[in-house]
Amino acid sequence: MESSRIRVLIVEDFQPFRQFISSQLQNRPALQIISEVSDGLEAVQNAQNLQPDLVLLDIGLPTLNGIEVARRIRQCAPMAKILFVSENRSPDIAEEALATGAGGYVVKSDAASELLVAVDAVLQGMQFVAASLADRFLVPAR
Repeated sequence: MESSRIRVLIVEDFQPFRQFISSQLQNRPALQIISEVSDGLEAVQNAQNLQPDLVLLDIGLPTLNGIEVARRIRQCAPMAKILFVSENRSPDIAEEALATGAGGYVVKSDAASELLVAVDAVLQGMQFVAASLADRFLVPAR
């Protein structure tokens, strides 16, 4: 296995959207999907066992919400970068999500145009906030 590939864990409970994310990531040969899960606790267990480089994480999940999942992943897989992909457009929720140490927040309705841009930004250590929420944040110009 090529060690330079970026190992990705997808955490999304809505199967058609999980397929969409997966198909988008397959356009990038450097990204390797190592697991896809639909449940918060399963996400934490997978992160601990697989130590992914990147976690794409929904907020509304069964058993454990994505914000709590992110907090736990910070503990068990501290090197993993986290990118939230959520339908929630609340600036307060986005702020709470980013406060977990996540590198970015994409709104699902904008994912077709923003997902890969956000993945690149987060992997480069930059913070990404969805354009539809950016005016609510003090985000430095890129």
